[in-house]
Amino acid sequence: MTVRARFENSAGSLFTDGLRGVLAAHPDAAWHDAGFVARRTPRSSGVALVSGGGSGHEPMHVGMIGAGMIDAACPGLIFTSPNAVQIAAATRAVDTGAGVLHIVKNYTGDVMNFAVARRLVAVADGEMPAVQTEVVLVDDDVATEDTSGPGRRGTAATVVVEKICGAAADLGAPLTEVAALGRRTVARARSMAVSVSACNVPGATEPSFDLADGEMAFGVGIHGERARDERPVVAAEEIVTDLLARILPGTGLASGDRALVVVNNLGAVTDLELGVLFAETVKQLGERGIEVVRSLVGRVITALDMAGASITVVPLDDELIRLWDAPTAAPGWPNTAAAPSNLDPLAQALPDDSAARGEPNVWLSDFVGRVQRSVDELTELDRQAGDGDFGTNMAAALGHFPLPLRGSDSDVLGAMATSYLVRSGGTSGAVFGTFLTELARALAPDGAGLAAGVRAGLDAVVELGGARVGDKTVVDALSPAADVLDTGGSLAAAAAAAAHGVAATADSAASRGRASYLGDAVRGVPDPGALVMSWLFEAAAESR
Repeated sequence: MTVRARFENSAGSLFTDGLRGVLAAHPDAAWHDAGFVARRTPRSSGVALVSGGGSGHEPMHVGMIGAGMIDAACPGLIFTSPNAVQIAAATRAVDTGAGVLHIVKNYTGDVMNFAVARRLVAVADGEMPAVQTEVVLVDDDVATEDTSGPGRRGTAATVVVEKICGAAADLGAPLTEVAALGRRTVARARSMAVSVSACNVPGATEPSFDLADGEMAFGVGIHGERARDERPVVAAEEIVTDLLARILPGTGLASGDRALVVVNNLGAVTDLELGVLFAETVKQLGERGIEVVRSLVGRVITALDMAGASITVVPLDDELIRLWDAPTAAPGWPNTAAAPSNLDPLAQALPDDSAARGEPNVWLSDFVGRVQRSVDELTELDRQAGDGDFGTNMAAALGHFPLPLRGSDSDVLGAMATSYLVRSGGTSGAVFGTFLTELARALAPDGAGLAAGVRAGLDAVVELGGARVGDKTVVDALSPAADVLDTGGSLAAAAAAAAHGVAATADSAASRGRASYLGDAVRGVPDPGALVMSWLFEAAAESR
């Protein structure tokens, strides 16, 4: 395996160059030559918070500096703990006389250096008085709780503690109370991470660990530590089930309890994938009677460019909710909504595909079944002729329909049209949804009939996108079929005309849609939209 290229001047300067850029974009952070970053406008009173750790986890910790969160962060080299001198200097710098809380991830280097720093600041240093300190040790990662050594690692729950304790400090709570809140939060916070690829450490010649194709690492660490459990990649539902089975026992959550869920991007995961994991987590906790009343979904604590995610579950009560909802100016903190997590709006936005009931509808069942079986074929065609999303859009529109479809032609076509418009989106959703809407109206009991419906659908599609025969679109199949039906021709003749139109698209260059960007490169490839449209006429000819 090779290490991926990255945006850098050199592997050795990534830390310093990257930190320079982070600080340039940070509205309230300043570098101190002693090796720490602190708020440019320091607090004038109250408890201060210091955290830190190796770089490569951004936006944690420097991005969490700001009112409502931490006062200073001590960055180490990539995946390397800061040293005690840095930490001691930061602690003295931010102390207002009310004491300083250290928030420390449970890694040996971090624990040792923060402990040494507390010893250093416990006595006066020249004109600088002694500083009273407390520590919250974050140890949320259940992947290592049954191993010899330091026990659970400190991972994404760190930012939860920084938020809770930062809000309490800003509200004027004394040091012992702020520390107690942090420890209470950590005591039942649990996390675990899964990854489908390793991270790439600057200067290394190989990724942090090897994963076979189709395998995932279950229980990875935020410093690129490999997992003891490597298994085949499975659906997100099963991944969340297995993660929660490890996470929930330590939280003590039961039916009727409230929780915070953090779904964290370890570096190279899309927001859509995080959304899938979060939706599954909310659903499965809800099935246990646990209400997700607050959430944080996004890039919070990364492992450079690891393609992985972690799930953190933290029990909440009224006090912790109030502190979680308190404002913060930290730029790395997302603008999270102070409201319960709710999946119902999504369900309400999707069509009720079970509305059509009655006798089986043979020809439309045959059509939908053919599309469902051909998603991979359609995807491959569109990779050659467009941007590769056509099969996905067809699956989104028709993949969820149970077969056989039941109901009248008009009812089933109406449900299909709505599904295309709502679920599929994009050009194909609009085109097929529009055509099927017109066809459904024409096949209603008082409608104008099939031939009129095909013509109305064709006219609506042409008006929608301006395509004509020869533009390598669905119109190449629709127009000849409509012409046959207009003259009283049979469905078999219409299907043959549509198929002939599809074949003609293989010899043309596209002038509409994203395939038009490729010019002559798409010659020899039939248009997948026209192909699917021809299947509709084939199904009608064979079954009606």
